Amino acid sequence: MQTNSQETDKLQRVVARLVATSPVGVNLLLIGGFRYRLLDNSQRFSVDIDYHWGGDLEAKQQELLALCRRVILSQVRRELGYEGSVSVRTGPDADSPNARFVDLRFWKCNTHIEIPLEVTQIVCLDPSIIRTAGGTVHPTPSDADLIESKVIAVLNRIFLQHRDLVDIFLYGDKLRPDSPARLKQKLAKMELRPEMVAQRLKDLQENREYHATAIQKVIDQQMDPTVAQQMNSGGGGRAVLDSALNLILKVCPP
Repeated sequence: MQTNSQETDKLQRVVARLVATSPVGVNLLLIGGFRYRLLDNSQRFSVDIDYHWGGDLEAKQQELLALCRRVILSQVRRELGYEGSVSVRTGPDADSPNARFVDLRFWKCNTHIEIPLEVTQIVCLDPSIIRTAGGTVHPTPSDADLIESKVIAVLNRIFLQHRDLVDIFLYGDKLRPDSPARLKQKLAKMELRPEMVAQRLKDLQENREYHATAIQKVIDQQMDPTVAQQMNSGGGGRAVLDSALNLILKVCPP
């Protein structure tokens, strides 16, 4: 698993660099777990590459599709020796009004890797910033907007993604003293009802064993091996859940 994750990481870095250095990438903000890995040295591997786009999501999806066909597939072949294909995602999991997906597939010998590109919208209260990786400039939201978006994802996703809780555990120190007020403003803008927030928080507290087990799978499958050992020696999924949940409860508006 880790070998495949490392290959995925290599591919992601090439793809993200090519997006960032293309006109398609102007004002396209890198977010999510891969942003943490690329720009903040996160020890968690990520499967997809996520972007925030404030404009028309479908139009940006088509621009990314064209970029992949025109530039990315051939450049990945030259740099890493992978053949590839790309398509716009269709079907029930592509019907969200808040996200669009472009699915990249790469193969070489017996290695097959899929990298989804997701274009979505998060609520940002701060101006975007620029960060660099290997000399490439990547526009991205502020640290506060990004970690607050992880908290909102935990509260708002129909199907909870436990990797979000791991990222809150890893980067919860980016929450600010005014994050409770900021989150209240963001949740109101999203029209996320208080009862829905309360229901998710109740589930996290009452079904700890289930959520701790799901987090443990993230630790075992997506973390660097040495870091996973350290986390497991410190309580593993249960400890991560307790820490992340405490942070969420501190910043969630009453």
